[in-house]
Amino acid sequence: MPVKGPAAASAGRAFAPYPFVPERHRARLPPRSGGTEKTRHRVAIVGAGPVGYCAAIGLALQGVPSVLIEADDSVCDGSRAICVSRRSLEILARLGVLERFREIGLPWTAGRSFYRDREVLRFEMPHDENQRLPPMMNLAQYHIEQILLERTMQHSELIDLRWQTRLTDLDSGPDGVRLSLETPEGGYALEADWLIAADGGRSRVREALGLEMVGERYEGRYVIVDVRMRSARPTERLAFFDPPCNPGSTVLVHKQPEDVWRIDYQLRDGEDPEAAIDPRNVIPRVESLLEMIGEKSDWSPIWISLYRANALTLERYRHGRVLFAGDAAHLVPIFGVRGANSGIDDADNLAWKLAAVVEGRAHERLLDSYSEERVAAARENLRQGAKSTEFMAPPDFAFALMRDAVLSLAARHPSIRSLINPRQSAAVAYPQSRLHRAEAPGEFAAGPAPGTVLAECPVTIVADEGPGGSRSGFLTELLGSRFTLLWFAADPEADSPIAAVESALRARGVALRGFRILASPPTDARGGVPYVWDHTGRLWPMYAAAPRTAYLLRPDGHVLGRWRDPREGAIVAAVEWALQGGPER
Repeated sequence: MPVKGPAAASAGRAFAPYPFVPERHRARLPPRSGGTEKTRHRVAIVGAGPVGYCAAIGLALQGVPSVLIEADDSVCDGSRAICVSRRSLEILARLGVLERFREIGLPWTAGRSFYRDREVLRFEMPHDENQRLPPMMNLAQYHIEQILLERTMQHSELIDLRWQTRLTDLDSGPDGVRLSLETPEGGYALEADWLIAADGGRSRVREALGLEMVGERYEGRYVIVDVRMRSARPTERLAFFDPPCNPGSTVLVHKQPEDVWRIDYQLRDGEDPEAAIDPRNVIPRVESLLEMIGEKSDWSPIWISLYRANALTLERYRHGRVLFAGDAAHLVPIFGVRGANSGIDDADNLAWKLAAVVEGRAHERLLDSYSEERVAAARENLRQGAKSTEFMAPPDFAFALMRDAVLSLAARHPSIRSLINPRQSAAVAYPQSRLHRAEAPGEFAAGPAPGTVLAECPVTIVADEGPGGSRSGFLTELLGSRFTLLWFAADPEADSPIAAVESALRARGVALRGFRILASPPTDARGGVPYVWDHTGRLWPMYAAAPRTAYLLRPDGHVLGRWRDPREGAIVAAVEWALQGGPER
């Protein structure tokens, strides 16, 4: 119903329907003996949000079963995460859900910032002809979770999803965990070898273990409002500093699918938070904003809530048999869209490592590398998020004075505008990872170094999944749930260690897929032989490649090692070193 005046609502609840209405699910009790479930699980996951789903699917792709426990009876409702980064889209592609995201999501590459009534910044995120995915895509979290739920149900033989099941207590020991669970049908205990805590910012697992996060809690508060409104306005990030419609505040605007718009605005000092989320106070501010940007269509409010930024992290993400991920491990300010995206990255890093440990292919030290790598990533995300938060909501008068001076000068001096950089989420590297052995100094003048994610480039893929034919594609499409070897070859018949490495690792229970990367098209594309042709001529220089150059990729797409003319044993040893968790520390 179009807004014509004040409407009633409660904070953090929808008071008009979203376009998406989730299906509700009921609890079920498993077979029990003496109040304990008869089956002991290899992996339990608490929290069926984006992180929990991604972890469960990632484990399933490795052939490892899990039980996924969710206190609610459906995917989320309301306004939560909305921006999905390119790095997350790469991960979601490997999980098999990219096309569903593309069907619904709104890609975007640019944004604009305004100071009072003047535009002071127009930015473009890195995006060139080498990329297959946009730098950012807007998609509401309820859609994200629904898509991941659908994918989870495709792996129902490996993922046991339990709704309306709430964790009440936890006992963690050296050999596993025991969860006390409550459902509307009754309570029971569940035992598992490993537990992934993906149960959000108010993590019950974290509370049960007596763990506390460290970092900064910011005083600035934001009202989050979702509205329904039809508009032809492009999908871009809009930021307004001290706008005429809301003097002294900062306002962010994002377009979402299905005519939903997300509006965040900062409360001024001294404003009562409870009064600020009263629709009678919210609606005039939204009307004033829409009038300022020239939107004249009828609109309907569908969600109002309050948000306070935190920049916090656990100091370790592994605590014995319990592994933390997502908001249960770290709370990142929404500015720069690092929250859900960093959680998806956590799940991607963790799933292949935990699967290798569970299957007996890796030492438990490998899980320590998960904690070290993702804590380092969280600290970088917190550092960048803190800068963005302090610019959006200055913590004191001096900072506010400096920020306003920067905004005022930026309107007249382009050289100042970089200081308004919104610091959008970017792929994090692990240059100090214990899994990577040092390479010879100066061996590579360019190309993705160990610890970085695979650099993207268009390629022609020849006979990668069956007999005959070729197709246009991208390098990251070669990645799956296993290690990947890229071998730069002069021609399809050139000698390579691919087959020997695949065979040696298969004997150890480790899956690897190798691809020859050719500089010119193969003259004989025999069925089933995986060749990749660098048809743009950009890939070889991008990777500083020569014939017999090799790049070895981890299952999460980070470079594990690279060599000039390596022997089979060097590549096999690098995989074994990683699976042993690197050196003891």
